[in-house]
Amino acid sequence: MLTEERKRKILTELDHDGVVQLRSLTTLLNASESTVRRDLGELENEGLLRRVHGGAERTGSLTAEAGVQEKATVHTAAKLAIARAAVQLVEEGAMIFLDAGTSTAAMIPLLRGKDVTVVTIGVDNASLLADYGIKTILLGGTVKPLTKAVIGAEAVRSLSQYRFNVAFLGTNGVHAVYGTTTPDPEEAAVKRVAAAQSAQSVVLADSSKFGSVSFAQILPISDALIITDDVSQLDDAFGRLKNIKEAAN
Repeated sequence: MLTEERKRKILTELDHDGVVQLRSLTTLLNASESTVRRDLGELENEGLLRRVHGGAERTGSLTAEAGVQEKATVHTAAKLAIARAAVQLVEEGAMIFLDAGTSTAAMIPLLRGKDVTVVTIGVDNASLLADYGIKTILLGGTVKPLTKAVIGAEAVRSLSQYRFNVAFLGTNGVHAVYGTTTPDPEEAAVKRVAAAQSAQSVVLADSSKFGSVSFAQILPISDALIITDDVSQLDDAFGRLKNIKEAAN
């Protein structure tokens, strides 16, 4: 059995049961323990499972995603530190893209009083921007209920008409090989267009998102400045990258 076929079978078992045992996998795959251990190690490095004693467990579906309310209650201190660092990149008179999500939302109070124009796909973020008196353009399109993001062909078409000094993007995962990712291909497409229309792309990602992988790639890891809260928590694979910036506490 080829390596990729073994890996697909392992992931299928994980999707079904949530946990796999090394001994069971050797029987299922007709492979030695060393071979299966190697496969599990490679899948763990890809962010697709977590090895545990005697086997492995699922880290989460590639398409699973938390809602806005759930995200708003976690890693709040890290998001604020990241937001402070991100706002320092915004100059007076700037035209910026602000993604949907709670990481980008943390920037909004810090933009108050600045002479900026913000284009956003975030319904909640647009409302908050208006509350702070910040000039805001909300793109049209289909509203995704889970994340309150505007997605779809109309959003992409509208976004392609603008140019930005900086695009601030959220992400569900940051991986050394697979780059920045999100569960929804349509949402990823909008983010990519925003990045393409910007002089600089900045990804806001707390340290918990590093090593994770979702279904759709937003950008290769080298294509944006990535601001995070604590680089000491990151795997060595990220330590060699010069485009990862730690936010000061």
